[in-house]
Amino acid sequence: MKAVKQILLTASLALGLFQSAQAILPIEKLDSVKGAKAYLVQTKALPIVDIEVSIDAGDRYDPMGKSGLSSMTAELMSFGVKSNQGVLGEAQIADEIADLGANIGVSVSGERATMRIRSLSRKDLRDRAVLLASLMLSSPTYDEKILEREKQRSITGLLEAQTKPEFVLERRFNKAVYGNYPLANSPSVKSIDAVTTGDLKKFHKQFYRGDRMIISIVGDVTSAEASEIAQALLKGVPESGDAISPLPKFERSPVEPLAQREIDIPFDSQQAHIAMGMSAITRDNPDYFPLMVGNYVLGGGGFVSRLMSEVREQRGLAYSVFSYFAPGKDAGIFQAGLQTKNDQATLALEVMSTTMAKFIENGATPAELAAAKDNLINGFPLRIDNNRKLLDNVSSIAWNGLPLDTLETWTSKVQAVTLEQIKAAFQKYLSMDRMKIVVVGGQNK
Repeated sequence: MKAVKQILLTASLALGLFQSAQAILPIEKLDSVKGAKAYLVQTKALPIVDIEVSIDAGDRYDPMGKSGLSSMTAELMSFGVKSNQGVLGEAQIADEIADLGANIGVSVSGERATMRIRSLSRKDLRDRAVLLASLMLSSPTYDEKILEREKQRSITGLLEAQTKPEFVLERRFNKAVYGNYPLANSPSVKSIDAVTTGDLKKFHKQFYRGDRMIISIVGDVTSAEASEIAQALLKGVPESGDAISPLPKFERSPVEPLAQREIDIPFDSQQAHIAMGMSAITRDNPDYFPLMVGNYVLGGGGFVSRLMSEVREQRGLAYSVFSYFAPGKDAGIFQAGLQTKNDQATLALEVMSTTMAKFIENGATPAELAAAKDNLINGFPLRIDNNRKLLDNVSSIAWNGLPLDTLETWTSKVQAVTLEQIKAAFQKYLSMDRMKIVVVGGQNK
């Protein structure tokens, strides 16, 4: 009987989550706090609150010769803070997080730094977690000894990563596709070693301020409580600061002969790693949905994609092959890739290129479009079936300046995509004579 009750309870909880996902919980815009925008999705499924602070302080703002500064600035925020009771060291911070049963983490991507906080929604515990996160945002100490330790750790990790072909491929591909845009640059031993505590403090003061932040909250809190959280998080953060130099415009990949677009990197590995791609759209582009649905057919649909059929099923050239669009707020790329035996690299690249070229020219078939829509629409509830996934979506919507009803209209926009729209969008944004190609390993051509 106990087992039956447990099964019924689990099924009831799963049904409740599914129904809440189906209902599409609305995104509420809260009052601005110190120039920062704030958003809330209320969900009572669990007594938990998930919070994200997005800061316009990503890798693209690293100064020349100091790639890695943005990541180190964010990482060391949790290793020491100033408080009313004095300095809290990294061990004290870790103990406080553990005592609360909370999670607080900071990461950096190309466009932004993000702080994630997860806490029980009970006010006393929630307030303590928010206070600690607030101190990290506003008052990191940036101890010189800790910086030196973390620099050595980063350098060791970088040297190890450079022995892996997939790491070499990613770096070289980014450099090829991003061109003169700052995201083409990657941390090196020299650039990491050049970072000082003065650099960290200057970067933090320059970028970690209210007018460069967006707060997204999902969980068991009311609108009033969410507003209190936002105010407490940014209590010690300045509203604005000195003007920041604008970034260079992200340029479209130029038309180039194959000899200038293909980069072959010798590497002692059992397989060749291949990437192909070019600059593409931002997330707010009106052609986002035709490209997303079309890419499901081309290489995003796993075993049912065109690339998988041509490269793996028909010829056995690779275990996996993929393509995707990675649209951001200010820049975006398209990438396709695979791994194959060294002596099959030339053929695999040829098949992948031919398949992509045919898709750009002809688009999808009616059957492929119907299957793509069915999968994307029927799978949509799984994209928002827990707090963290909801937070991912709310954060993306807020960061990219999308309409607040994006989740409510997502499936209808997928359903509305036509064959003609897919073909027109792929021909508008992708062309084979703009594709950058990087091959790590393989046989010399």
